[in-house]
Amino acid sequence: MDDFYNAKVWEKAWKDATDLIFANMKKNGIDLTRSFDQKAKVFNEQSFSEEGRRRSRRIMNWMEGQGVRFENATVLDIGAASGVFTVPFAERGAHITAVETSPPLVELLEQNTKHFAEQVNIVPLPFEEIDVAAHGWENAFDLVFVSMSPVVYNWECVEKLLQCSQKYCYISMPVVPTEHSLVNEIWPLVTGQSYESKLTEMGYLLHLLYLKGYAYQSLISREVKTREISREAALQEAMTWLAHHRLPVDERNRSIIADYLEHAYPSGKVVIQEGGRYGKVLIQLQDQHMYAGDL
Repeated sequence: MDDFYNAKVWEKAWKDATDLIFANMKKNGIDLTRSFDQKAKVFNEQSFSEEGRRRSRRIMNWMEGQGVRFENATVLDIGAASGVFTVPFAERGAHITAVETSPPLVELLEQNTKHFAEQVNIVPLPFEEIDVAAHGWENAFDLVFVSMSPVVYNWECVEKLLQCSQKYCYISMPVVPTEHSLVNEIWPLVTGQSYESKLTEMGYLLHLLYLKGYAYQSLISREVKTREISREAALQEAMTWLAHHRLPVDERNRSIIADYLEHAYPSGKVVIQEGGRYGKVLIQLQDQHMYAGDL
């Protein structure tokens, strides 16, 4: 029971868990900084669809409900992608430093923010490689914003994010690995067992914020979307998922999945339901009382 309240134990457990995951990804040739290169265009279209824009508005409205103000605010948007949040931040009057590593996404980000050139500064570097002090980013931003980005993988990463903020830090990540209908279908074929979802690092984040005395608001929601892709794209996604779950990315499994897709989806189009439970946390570094609007 003492370990439950021991921050060092939780920091080590989080680091050990993600070190193992990253080692397996590296072994299988997965580079998270470039993982969106092939689907940048599709991701951009989804982000700026009406559904995507509604999602961005919901999250921004939630932050405003906790006291965040975007007009003339300085925002560090890490993992900005093609501007899914950078653009609405700029539309509400913020000045954004957008960090993104994928060249195709950087190109789309430049296109999407061309009307906000004076408000948006794009930094095409991995956040992990950025020296916060050398860049002048210590306590430099009103809001540090990290939405579903792999830069948050241990407590040291969180401390680096907090180092950049003077008011708020927003972090979102899956509560469980993203649910993927195709994974549920192929898992028994590859492993001989049904797929069982496991909790992810969100628990470490929330518990460490609690143990270390931070003030924060958190929200857990469930979101699901449906999309249609080709059999070839589905095969590639399935192989990537195997690597994420530390399963062999070999010819045996590729053959099993390819045969299944051919028989299950003769039209060549695969309908996928993807989503799950997601956690959002807004850490308050100033005004650490409960925000009550204008009351």
